[in-house]
Amino acid sequence: MQFLTTVLLDGLVYASYLFIVSLGLTITFGVMKILNVAHGSFYAWGAYLASIAIIYLGENEYNSMFYYFSIFMAAIVAGLFFGFIIERFILRKMYGEDIHLIVLATFGIFWILEDLILIVFGADPLMPYYPAMELGGLEIAGVYQGVYSLTLSGLAVVVAFICWYFLKKTKWGKLLQSVIFDREVSVSMGINVTNVYLITFIIGGMLGALGGAYVAPTISISPGFAIDVVVMSFAVVVIGGMGSVPGALIGSLMVGMIRAFAVHQAPVLELFIIYAVMAIVLIIKPQGLFAPPKPRKI
Repeated sequence: MQFLTTVLLDGLVYASYLFIVSLGLTITFGVMKILNVAHGSFYAWGAYLASIAIIYLGENEYNSMFYYFSIFMAAIVAGLFFGFIIERFILRKMYGEDIHLIVLATFGIFWILEDLILIVFGADPLMPYYPAMELGGLEIAGVYQGVYSLTLSGLAVVVAFICWYFLKKTKWGKLLQSVIFDREVSVSMGINVTNVYLITFIIGGMLGALGGAYVAPTISISPGFAIDVVVMSFAVVVIGGMGSVPGALIGSLMVGMIRAFAVHQAPVLELFIIYAVMAIVLIIKPQGLFAPPKPRKI
């Protein structure tokens, strides 16, 4: 029972921030049809900006609320700044090019931003542990779990609800779904697709940065740490279906639980098991479990 609880808690926490990061990736692909490899850089920059802000505030109980404020501000700043620059000055000039060239461009952007992290923050690891330390922990079925890690699951639920409400209950959500389904028809209806692309890319970047910023107090932040997360995010969106929000949710839970089980039972096979599941899913459903329908061209 204790082992099962450990796997469930660890898997849920990992799946939570993986869902937030993957949601930004899958929304970007769903709207813009771009596989954004540079998404991992948003994650890294969100983590670094949040870490610097938390360390600057220091170990002071009166700064508790500012810790969380700085986490969300770091995500907004990273997503807005880099999202605007990348989409406006690089991707916008490549929309007519082959999709593979755009993937290569985002791959190059990823490494540029990784090197920029080294230039700005250096190579020394950062450990902004104050928010997680202040909240302490609690015991669940004999397993000690940090309260801060559990709040990450709450954040994932809030993000999922906001995303669902925006897409299903708002006018802007309907417009976005129109662009997702057919860009040409949306243009003919008078929708400014260029602005939709820009806003979508910025929001996707903010979600990626939020995942990094919120998880920063629980890990050691160092150059290159985002590579594993972006690889897992790609596994999530491939399993769930590129461009599918429900797919990102189910894929995150699958990867999170599988990874937690593997870490505790067979650490050597951690990545193998995840990629094996991904391969099986692709063999059965090449488009992913919840791939959105494609318009039929006549």
